[in-house]
Amino acid sequence: MLLVEGNQQVSAAIKYLTQSSWSHAAMYVGDAHGGPEDDLIEVTLEEGCHAASLAKYRRFNTRICRPVGLTDADRATVVRTMVESIGREYDVRNIIDLARYLLPQPPVPVRWRRRMLAFGSGDPTRAICSSLIAEAFQAVRYPILPLTAGPQAKENGALSPYSRREILHIRHHSLFAPRDFDLSPYFRIVKPTIERGFDYKQLVWMDQPDAGAPAPDDG
Repeated sequence: MLLVEGNQQVSAAIKYLTQSSWSHAAMYVGDAHGGPEDDLIEVTLEEGCHAASLAKYRRFNTRICRPVGLTDADRATVVRTMVESIGREYDVRNIIDLARYLLPQPPVPVRWRRRMLAFGSGDPTRAICSSLIAEAFQAVRYPILPLTAGPQAKENGALSPYSRREILHIRHHSLFAPRDFDLSPYFRIVKPTIERGFDYKQLVWMDQPDAGAPAPDDG
């Protein structure tokens, strides 16, 4: 799972409604779609559900969320669900409903924002980025966010009252937003900079006297 902080108008709408910096989500599928240049599957307003290159988001603020313990069979099912969804259209009615509340941008009570994301058509041939991915994981019964009642309630003690209320509303895949994969206790957060062996001593700060100066000649 790749979460993206987008910079388009629709991105601003999603970030506003979900109270999160993550406005887009895509799934890495490797060569399951046929080639190294099509290693992501995503849903965008312009192209609907399509394959794209991971390099597309090289300059964006991103986060990787990785499901834990998926069996090979379930992993294959999730990927197949995404690949078979290529060609589905973006749920334009969802965008229209977002625009109704954001152009001009009025103060919208926090408790209403999540449900605004579910105003779309509900047509099975349409989707938005996070709802399609949630649908794929639900196909194998992999959890995204836990319920806030019962034996798991204590696990959510650190969540804000707003987040707990939000989780209560999330049942159908159409209600999931990109931020939910970041909040999920069932997805491991991977930060590539750290994974590659980050060393803060190698950073060059602008207030250092030799910042930008050429390395000394040892010869």
